[in-house]
Amino acid sequence: MLKKLFGHKETTTTVLAPVTGERIALDDVPDPVFSQKMMGEGLAIKPATGEAVAPVDGEVTQLFPTKHAVGLETKTGIEILVHVGLETVSMDGEGFQSNVEQGDRVKAGDKLMPFDIDLINEKASSTITPVIVTNSDQFTVDLLEADHVEAGVSEVMYIQGK
Repeated sequence: MLKKLFGHKETTTTVLAPVTGERIALDDVPDPVFSQKMMGEGLAIKPATGEAVAPVDGEVTQLFPTKHAVGLETKTGIEILVHVGLETVSMDGEGFQSNVEQGDRVKAGDKLMPFDIDLINEKASSTITPVIVTNSDQFTVDLLEADHVEAGVSEVMYIQGK
C-alpha cells in the first residue's frame, strides 16, 4: 500500500521461458562461450517445440540476419539474448523465420521466431537455446530452479538492479 502512495516502482524484472522444454544449467551447455559465461549470466533450454517467444516486455534491439538469435532490451535497461541452438549461425537462416524486426516493441509471450527443430538437429551441433542477460554485470540475476519450462508461462529468472 505504501508503495502505491509514494510511487515506489517495482525494480524486479521477471524473465519467462522463451521456449518450451527442459531447463539446463548454463555450465552444462556444450559451448564455452555460453558455459563460461563470456556473454553473461543466464540459463539454457533444450526446446521441445519450434517456437520462441519474448521472455520479457521490451524492444527488439538486435535481430541477427540469420534469424537464429534475437536481442531484447527492457525499459529498465536489461539486455536479453535468446540464441536458438548452438552453431546455428552456420545454417545461414535455413530453418528460421522471424515474426519481429529490429525496433519492434514486444510483450512477454509474443511470438518471436518459429524454427525447425529437426533441421537444427541435422545441421547444427544442438538445439539447446541459451537465454543470456548480456549486461548481467550491472544486475543481480536470480535463476529459478525447474526441470521443465513452458514458453511464455514459466518464470526462469528474476533480475534486479544492483
